[in-house]
Amino acid sequence: MLPAMPHDAREEFLAAPRVGVLGVTDPRGGDRAPLVVPVWYGYEPGGEIVVETGRETIKAQLLRAAGRFSLCVQDERRPYRFVSVEGPVTAVEDPIDPAVREALAHRYLDPEEARDYLAGTAGQLKDDIAFRMRPQRWRSADFGAFAAGFEGAAGADAG
Repeated sequence: MLPAMPHDAREEFLAAPRVGVLGVTDPRGGDRAPLVVPVWYGYEPGGEIVVETGRETIKAQLLRAAGRFSLCVQDERRPYRFVSVEGPVTAVEDPIDPAVREALAHRYLDPEEARDYLAGTAGQLKDDIAFRMRPQRWRSADFGAFAAGFEGAAGADAG
């Protein structure tokens, strides 16, 4: 069994600016898997996940229909770590608050890039909405702790 992250560590991990992978049920047909897409997201420890999307996108339609979603974030550098959360949609902000959109841009881009991005995509503001989700179930793993057990065993064998 892989070691889960302690509560505070998983909250901090999720709060770091990582690209998340959002998953939501897709009931449009029996042969469809859930929709799984990369997203920018916002999160502060103890708070809600916020995700921005276009009002008419399939993602928005599925999020409204399902009323819940999952988000998984990972660190691809060794030692690998991940946090996955799922929970109910608690609010839909339609239209998105411009401050929320600005905060997301500044979370992922340096100040100059964020300014240029926001200026270049200003037209989207009227079409974008935000979904908020309260994490209800958490899954996490820290492979660093897992690997440390092997390193200790290897060192004991070498001596």
